[in-house]
Amino acid sequence: NTFLIWLMYILQVYICFFAFTETAHLSFMAATVIVVFGSIGVITVPGGTLSVAVRNGAIVYTDLTQDEPLFVRECMARFGTMPNRSQPPPVMARAVQHFIESGRFRGKLDLSGVPPFQRRVLLQALEIPRGEVRTYQWLAQAVGQPRAARAVGTAMAHNPIPILIPCHRVVRSDYRIGEYGCGGPAKKRELLQLEGVDLDLLERMASGGLRFLGSRTTRIFCLPVCSAARRIRDDNRVYLTGTEAALAVGFRPCRRCRPA
Repeated sequence: NTFLIWLMYILQVYICFFAFTETAHLSFMAATVIVVFGSIGVITVPGGTLSVAVRNGAIVYTDLTQDEPLFVRECMARFGTMPNRSQPPPVMARAVQHFIESGRFRGKLDLSGVPPFQRRVLLQALEIPRGEVRTYQWLAQAVGQPRAARAVGTAMAHNPIPILIPCHRVVRSDYRIGEYGCGGPAKKRELLQLEGVDLDLLERMASGGLRFLGSRTTRIFCLPVCSAARRIRDDNRVYLTGTEAALAVGFRPCRRCRPA
């Protein structure tokens, strides 16, 4: 198995919280995340500094690339108030720890300032498992707007809570990486590699105009990095160019990754 197996996740958090004494409460957390993972042996990889703004107990804004002064200025521009330091709520620390361990954030998020369509797309992206990707087209279909792939791309580009809402797990419809507003394509590639995504496979499929992987034995076809697709032996793999091609030769879609 060439995929990276996550062995442990250590969250070392050096937290500076800001809180308003006014009714409109905002907090700020700068968390340095160290991720330990491995396949053979153990490799320590710095995940960077994730800055998190919290308002009324819910995360409202994050950024992976800004330093603290710039992040505070951005908070002021977005929310119109200067934050002050305070202690992080234990429930928030537990939610971040759970994200590091599971790859899915289950804490409170504040998307009240986000338009309805973008909110639906972001909440759908929140469910993408670690180690997998979905396409803009897939997300458009998942929210009931199959012709809105471009709008989905715009929604991802303006994600106010990157990393925790994992827009880095959303790629172009041809499986090329695409842009990333929280550090550019190189950072997106780095994050996906840390999460165990087989980027070489995605690039081969993109170059060959391929969309799905099928199994000769089960006659099921999947998105290329679905966990079920990873279990298909090389000699049982069938590369498919699209839904119609898959259905025409007797394959049925995977119920887990819902490729069609």
